[in-house]
Amino acid sequence: MTGDFAHICGSDALPERLRGAVVAIGNFDGVHRGHRAVLDRALDEARRLGAPALVLTFDPHPRTLFRPDIPLFRLTSSAMKARLLQACGFDGMVEQRFDRNFAELSAEEFVATILVERLGIAHAVTGFDFHFGKARSGGPAYLMEAGGRHGFGVTLVDAFRDEGAEIVSSSRIRELLAEGDVAEAAGLLGYRFAVEAEIVSGEKLGRTLGYPTANMVLSPDVHLAHGIYAVRMKRADGALHDGVASFGRRPTVTEDGAPLLETFLFDFSGELYGETCQVGFFARLRGEEKFDGLDALTAQMKRDEAEARAVMEKAQPVAELDAALHFAAL
Repeated sequence: MTGDFAHICGSDALPERLRGAVVAIGNFDGVHRGHRAVLDRALDEARRLGAPALVLTFDPHPRTLFRPDIPLFRLTSSAMKARLLQACGFDGMVEQRFDRNFAELSAEEFVATILVERLGIAHAVTGFDFHFGKARSGGPAYLMEAGGRHGFGVTLVDAFRDEGAEIVSSSRIRELLAEGDVAEAAGLLGYRFAVEAEIVSGEKLGRTLGYPTANMVLSPDVHLAHGIYAVRMKRADGALHDGVASFGRRPTVTEDGAPLLETFLFDFSGELYGETCQVGFFARLRGEEKFDGLDALTAQMKRDEAEARAVMEKAQPVAELDAALHFAAL
């Protein structure tokens, strides 16, 4: 990773050193293998031109603005997306606020104001189906014609397909995670799915059972299947700790609990309260169950711990991004 990666909020705040960049344009939620086809082409073009490599993305996701009644499971927070793009080799990420005013820009205003005036773009790289401007009036043909008029190049990248010839998409990955299939999702992402949140105080029941947990309240938009997972936590200082985690409503001890991620770290003692940590999901061991009392629950937790330890002892990176995210201390 480069140490001077710039996470820029708003295209009007671009540092001068990053003007004249090759810019990959898209939402890139998940920074998955399909996105990497676009991102890698942008990096190649930046090296060819000797130019900075930037990503222009949008926040919130446009679907949140246009379809607010349908919750969107975001695969990556802004901070996580920035870390992944830094690991890919980009110099910065420009996060353009996607609000009503921005959505009303015409296709030509988007090109002239955002790309040319604010970014000073040298070359645009995007997916073959990228649309932009009010009512999606700008498409690939328009972008190429506008590039010719404004003096920047354009590269369009075809959809990326996996080994089974299926298109890799954020929607497909969201469906897998909602089913708890974190292993299949990792194959499409190119890394293990991870969440990030602050460690909060809980009811300390796990401590009395011999399994003290680090608890996280995740966004309600995280539609990961409830259950028990083998996980790896990365702390704020970059330290890595393996563990077993429960994500769900804790039916054995509460009637209607809010979803909570409770992580028991192997061979760890210490306080984590108030620390923002990352938890990566390596395998789903089982679904959430209601047990007949705490003794039965504790016996199952011991079995879960043994299974999770076995999983994590054999864990290997699925790709370079996975190594950067879950195997390398900061």
